[in-house]
Amino acid sequence: MTQIYLIDKSTFQQYQDISVNIKPERLNAFIKKAQDLDLKPLLGRNIYNSLLSHFDDAGILKPDAPQHFKDLLNGAEYLDDKGNIVLYEGIIPALVYFTFARFIENDAVHYTPTGPVIKQQDMGQALATSEIMKLVQKQRSIANAYANDIERFLDDHHQYFIQWQQNNKNRTARQPGPRIRAVDRTRYNYPLTGSTPELYYPITEFLN
Repeated sequence: MTQIYLIDKSTFQQYQDISVNIKPERLNAFIKKAQDLDLKPLLGRNIYNSLLSHFDDAGILKPDAPQHFKDLLNGAEYLDDKGNIVLYEGIIPALVYFTFARFIENDAVHYTPTGPVIKQQDMGQALATSEIMKLVQKQRSIANAYANDIERFLDDHHQYFIQWQQNNKNRTARQPGPRIRAVDRTRYNYPLTGSTPELYYPITEFLN
C-alpha cells in the first residue's frame, strides 16, 4: 500500500521555519509518526483510514472526495448548532506541530555505538535538555490546541462522521511535553574516547 503523507516539507513554511538542508525523506519519517501516533488516535482508526482512502497514489486528495472530508482536512467556515460562526483551520496545522515536536525531540539526540549523545552544533551552542523539552512542550501544546478544534469540528458534523466518538482517555494522553517518564543516568554515562566526534557530548553532560 502506498504511504500517504498529508503534509510535506513545503507545508511547514506556512507555520514554522525549518532548515533547507533537512532532507524531505528524513522529515517524512516524522510526518509518518505524527500521522500514525498522533492523528490516527485522535480521529479514530475508521475515520483516519476513510480519509486516506480519498487520496490518490501521488498523495493528492481526489476531486470527487466528499466535501466533509475536504473540510476536515483543509478547514472550513460554518455555523454551529447555536448559530455561531466557527473558523476551523483543518487537520494540517495540528499535524505540522505534532511533526515538528517529534522532529525537535529526536533531532536533539544522536545515537552512537557507545550510546545516545546530545548533538553539539558546529555553528552555535546546543540547547540544554531542559530547554529542548520546553521547546517540544510548546509545539505539542500548539498542536493540541488545533487538535481540540478538530474534535469540535467532528462533534459539530457528527451526521457525516457517524463513527466519530471522542476518546477522553486519548485526549488526556495527548500531553504537551516529551513522553520520557524517567532517565537511567548510569546506563548512558560513557566516557569520551578518541573516536568520539567532537560535535557530540554525552547525554549526561546535560542531565547532571
